[in-house]
Amino acid sequence: QVRLVESGGGLVQPGDSLTVSCTASGFTSYYYAIGWFRQAPGKKREWVAGIRSSGDSILYADSAKDRFIISIDRAKNTVSLQMDTLKSEGAAVYFCEGNEGGWPSPSEGEYDCWGRGHQVTVSS
Repeated sequence: QVRLVESGGGLVQPGDSLTVSCTASGFTSYYYAIGWFRQAPGKKREWVAGIRSSGDSILYADSAKDRFIISIDRAKNTVSLQMDTLKSEGAAVYFCEGNEGGWPSPSEGEYDCWGRGHQVTVSS
């Protein structure tokens, strides 16, 4: 059974940086994809970024390009999302979602497991 656990959220001020991480366990295949999504209060969950476990396929939403960096530590099966120059609209619950054997995708339908989410608050 695959398990995804997010960590690293918290309270930051606008303009600050923050890294959230997703640690995966239970994947039986070498290849899997992890996608980061976020959901602000009263809004739909939206795509942020995704990466394949081999590290050779990375996708970003337009809102994340230039300020966010997604990476993977295969030894720890941990995918990190470094978020720089956070804006108030970056405040949300951040979820990681996974699919075994697949590729990163902006579509939630491509993922079959997910974590419980981790709160990121951006406030002065």
